[in-house]
Order: sequence, then structure tokens, then C-alpha cells
Amino acid sequence: MAAEWEGKSRGTVLGYKIFIFFIKSLGIRASYFLLYFVILYFCLFSWKNTKAIYYYLNQRLGYSHLKSFFGIYKSYYSFGQTLIDKTAIGSGLRDRFTYEFDGIENIKNLLANGEGGILISAHVGNFEIAEFFFEDIDTHSQINLVTTDAEHEHIKEYLESVTSKSKIKFILVREDLSHIFEINVALGKGELVCFTGDRYFVGQKTLVEKLLDEKAEFPAGPFLLGSRLKVPVLFVYVMKETAKHYHLFARRAKVKNRDAQGLLKEYTKSVEWILGKYPLQWFNYFDFWKRKENT
Repeated sequence: MAAEWEGKSRGTVLGYKIFIFFIKSLGIRASYFLLYFVILYFCLFSWKNTKAIYYYLNQRLGYSHLKSFFGIYKSYYSFGQTLIDKTAIGSGLRDRFTYEFDGIENIKNLLANGEGGILISAHVGNFEIAEFFFEDIDTHSQINLVTTDAEHEHIKEYLESVTSKSKIKFILVREDLSHIFEINVALGKGELVCFTGDRYFVGQKTLVEKLLDEKAEFPAGPFLLGSRLKVPVLFVYVMKETAKHYHLFARRAKVKNRDAQGLLKEYTKSVEWILGKYPLQWFNYFDFWKRKENT
């Protein structure tokens, strides 16, 4: 099993074109039905990913062997649904879904003060549709998503060709660290800068903390910046609850100056809390905990 994330997602422009074709031709629910067959392929032929999610369910959540095997299928299916939803919403079908807010006052207060802020999420639920929640808040604040995946730009360009332009600006992590300058400029303008705090790539500085009672590595960047830049930090998750209903959670982090490890610890507790509510929406399909048997 891969010891770490490889630095890019498996989604492609072709994949999104196929999703949009089926969604517009057959509808969202029909696309969900097609997932049943797609998921069988991943269960049988994407063995590294399947082993990773089995370990999470069986060893980290304590599920029985049988419950873990069924959980693998359910996890893949949930992930497939979020991809369909993201594509549908991004291609103009936003009104087919409903949205619920929990802790929205934390975001409103941040925006009202005009000081900018850092949002840290994880690869759980469907965080990439968060911008549509912000439309309901009636804010014009620029949202910046820090990502290591250049493929996001190509997907964004394609989606913008079939629907209205996304408000999200992507800040790509670069080896020359120029992205740090972009982040500082965005925050200086009172904008929102979003990170996912649960993936890193080889060569990136990391911090170690326990998640679900087992040590794992996390990218240091979001927590170093969050503890040093003196701007509010929120933990934000967008979770799927029913076929067409999403729930946004926003919690204000307690940040001590230059205490990146403390912020990371608070983050892992927050992720554990959201996984306790939505255990099958953990979408890190690689050896997240880097087990010793693989070293």
C-alpha cells in the first residue's frame, strides 16, 4: 500500500464530462444508480485503496470484519455520490440540493470584521461545494483554495465552460514557496484562505499527531500559518446527510501564538468529532497512518 498520498487526485476532465453527460441525460438519481456498478470495479481492482479503507474501518473505528467489508462498499458509494453532487452543483443544478448551516455565525463574524481568515477542512464530506454555502450567506468575499493538485485548474476550466464561473481562486503549492506570498496577500485583503489539513506530499514539512488513537503525519503549513498570522482560524466541514441535503459545520479554533502543534491537536480532535457523526465519509484512500508493516 502506498505510504503517502501521491500529490494528485484521481479525478480527470474526462471523468467530469462523463458525469455531466449522465447527470443531464438521466438525472442525478439515475447517476447514483450507475454508481453501484462503478463501485464494484473499485472494490475488485483498486486493491491498495480498498485495503486502506478496510484498515480505517476495522482497526481505527473497531468495526467487525463483516461490517468493515460492507463499509468499504458504502464508503466508495458515498464518495461517488459526492463527486456526482459536486459536478451537478457546479454545472448549474444547485437548486436541486438543500443546505443547512451549523456555526454559521462564526463565518459571518469573521467576514463582518473584514480581517480575513483561515479555514481548515479535511478530505471528509464534500468541502469543495462550500462556496455555494457562502452564496447563501450573501457574501462577496474572495475564497482562495490552497491545493497541491494542478489538475484542479483543468477541471475548473472545464466546469466554467458549461456553467457560471466559479468564485474560488486556486493557490497552487509551489517548491519556491511563492504560494506563501499569495496567501499573505489574500489575507491582507480580508479574503478567506482554505486548506485541507490531512494530506501532504513527499518532501513537504510535516507534523505528527494522533488521529483515532494512532500517530499520523500532517502538512505543517496550515498549522504553522494558522498559529502565526494572527487571523481567525475555523474548522469547516460540508457533510452529505441525505440524497440531496448537505450540512455545513463551522467551528472557531482556539489558537495560541506560534503553537502549531497545539492547533494541529485541536484539529485532529475536530476531525475525530466529525468522523464520529459521519464515519463513512472519510475519503483518504491511502495508507494514512503509514503502518510499520509497509516500511
